[in-house]
Amino acid sequence: MQNTIADRFHYVRLVTWAFERIRIDEQKKFHKHRRLHFKHSKKLLLMNPKNLNADKACQVEVMLQASERLRHAYFVKSEFSKFMNCKNSNDARKELGRWNMCASNYGLPEFEKVAKTFINWSKEILNSFDYPYTNGFTEGCNNKIKVIKRVAYGMPNFARFRNRILHSMPI
Repeated sequence: MQNTIADRFHYVRLVTWAFERIRIDEQKKFHKHRRLHFKHSKKLLLMNPKNLNADKACQVEVMLQASERLRHAYFVKSEFSKFMNCKNSNDARKELGRWNMCASNYGLPEFEKVAKTFINWSKEILNSFDYPYTNGFTEGCNNKIKVIKRVAYGMPNFARFRNRILHSMPI
């Protein structure tokens, strides 16, 4: 039987995008100065809370006091890091169930949609904790090909385009 595996990058990205949609919606409600502060402090909000020093943690806390919805989204995003820190699929199964409940109960449609996706793809997501495989190399190759094509403005000669791709790829 063949196991299918979800790439960690993609399901982490779903959570990050959900949080970002909420952050952007909330910052639109602020005055210009505060909106710019939130925009420039995006990285602080995306960081794992465990990696924040006292000064940065204080800055995050001030930002979270500005919006209850953002504070809830930050909590749900932070709880997701507990799931990501699991060492195997058995531990991850428990944390994923807990996270799905948390994401569904806060009334944030962005995270509710992610939770439904995680329920539908739970087998593949949990397999990623037991197998070390990823699509990173393949996606990197695809990106490199797109860059070559963009830089060459389309490359009208296919043989030359192919040779350029083969020459630039790692062995």
